[in-house]
Amino acid sequence: MTDPQQVLAQRVRLGLAAAFGPEHADDDPVIRPSQFADYQANVALPLGKRLGRPPREIAAELSHHLDVADLCLEPQISGPGFINLTLRDDWIAARASALLDEQRLGAQAPDDLAAGGSPQPGQPEKIVVDYSGPNVAKELHVGHLRATVVGDAVVRVLEHLGYQVIRAAHLGDWGTPFGMLIEHALEIGEQSTREQFNSGEFTGFYQAARAKFDADPAFAERSRQRVVSLQAGDEESLQVWRMLVGESMKYLRRLYDRLIITLTDADMDPESFYNPMLADVCDELESSGVATISDGALCAFPPGFTGRDGRPLPIILRKSNGGYGYSTTDVAAIRYRIRDLGARRIIYVVGSEQVLHLAMLFATARQAGWLTDEISAEHATIGLVTGPDGQRLKTRSGEQVKLSTLVEEAVERAEKVIADRYDNDAERHQIAEAVGIGALKYADLSVARDSSYALDFDRMLALTGNTGPYLQYATARIRSIFHKAELDPGNATAPILITEDAERAVALRLLGFAAVVRQVADTAEPHRLCGYLFDLASAFTTFYEKCPVLQADSSAVRNSRLALSALTLRVLLTGLGLLGVPVPDRM
Repeated sequence: MTDPQQVLAQRVRLGLAAAFGPEHADDDPVIRPSQFADYQANVALPLGKRLGRPPREIAAELSHHLDVADLCLEPQISGPGFINLTLRDDWIAARASALLDEQRLGAQAPDDLAAGGSPQPGQPEKIVVDYSGPNVAKELHVGHLRATVVGDAVVRVLEHLGYQVIRAAHLGDWGTPFGMLIEHALEIGEQSTREQFNSGEFTGFYQAARAKFDADPAFAERSRQRVVSLQAGDEESLQVWRMLVGESMKYLRRLYDRLIITLTDADMDPESFYNPMLADVCDELESSGVATISDGALCAFPPGFTGRDGRPLPIILRKSNGGYGYSTTDVAAIRYRIRDLGARRIIYVVGSEQVLHLAMLFATARQAGWLTDEISAEHATIGLVTGPDGQRLKTRSGEQVKLSTLVEEAVERAEKVIADRYDNDAERHQIAEAVGIGALKYADLSVARDSSYALDFDRMLALTGNTGPYLQYATARIRSIFHKAELDPGNATAPILITEDAERAVALRLLGFAAVVRQVADTAEPHRLCGYLFDLASAFTTFYEKCPVLQADSSAVRNSRLALSALTLRVLLTGLGLLGVPVPDRM
């Protein structure tokens, strides 16, 4: 175990058991970073209240029973009962040196695996992550950005820790709109349809079909009948439907590849896949009493959900006309993911507007017995990307901004930012692509996923502050050290020594990497990793300015600082890789 906070928590728990009895061995030690020491144990305050004793008295007794001499200086009591803990420099150096031998940084599990550690080798836990939410015949817009990049980062982190992750991009490829789209495609012809899709004009295709549907009653009626034909397996309808799906997948692949999103065609989780399951799901829920007939429709009424009138809110599973809606598909999907795929955890990386729907879905799944204490489902809520006015980001015509347009602008602006650094056009374009994409993704990931943020290209492309380009530049600066020394960072494996405060600050932050990765996995919150990487890069900047590396006073210190630099580079590259942020070799 390398994380100081985990090590200290374990030692304080042992001290609590020794001082106050084994019943306190599982108390929360309340270890927090401190401005007066490296860490602070604040357990004396809540424990004193429970035992009816002064917190400082509790802190004094606990300190007497703490066995931390091998890793800490003498514990100090301050304030109402805080125990200040300062780590020994030699302990920090030894633990940082040990990290140089780690094959997969950040993937090591805590010793107490039962307390939420990584899965045991050979027993990977299955986790389904539902993210991105694309639709056939519709372009991804700015609203898809967060669900796509956040979900992909969560997937990368979980896989890094050894989980078996099943990506599920719940592809909207079925339902009422497809009657309208198929009918429009038949009218304009296959060639014209493919040309529009190849040029990226999904929106124009969809809008033209919608305009016909709204203005022409005959077209609308044919569209409704086309839905019936499609769901009944009519070959002509299916042939056009397959063409629309295929053309949409080409578009998605191009955009996902450019954004370095790990979703593949095999990860598409289409609504149509669940169509054969819908009748059986309805029968199961009805026979178990979870669903009942209400006004001719089959509905589930999960407890605790009521409308403004106080009446129970339904999940409509089968309409009165015998049709199914997207709620039915979602219910079928959660059952399939648990029963057939064997998922133990399902994470829905979906917008905040789906809070009620997903809460009712989870409640229904618990009523049905699919979700249990051992099998969980959670909504990783996604906030909005807004304009400067705090409203949804839209074009002047009032439409949502296309994600492809956003990507293009990020890359174009990045090329202007770095234009004076490169004479070679090809190299400039290549690096601008990495900087622009990285800036766009990092700006999104660095904000708490349930919070909204205003898109600001100037801020996200800045070379200072908590931005993607700042971290990319930090890696390039470390590489330049080894380039000047004509050394491979992978060969810098000398023992790490601590001779200056700036060295200590970097080494101490490096020890916290595994714990942050674990937090991201547990909470599905990539911004925690962004904050950590920024703090690490900032600490290294101070170290770089205050501690000569190649011109160090002795070979031992020089080799130590090279090793510290190499380890920092590895952690930054690993962390940015887990976020899906590209890193150019130089900037």
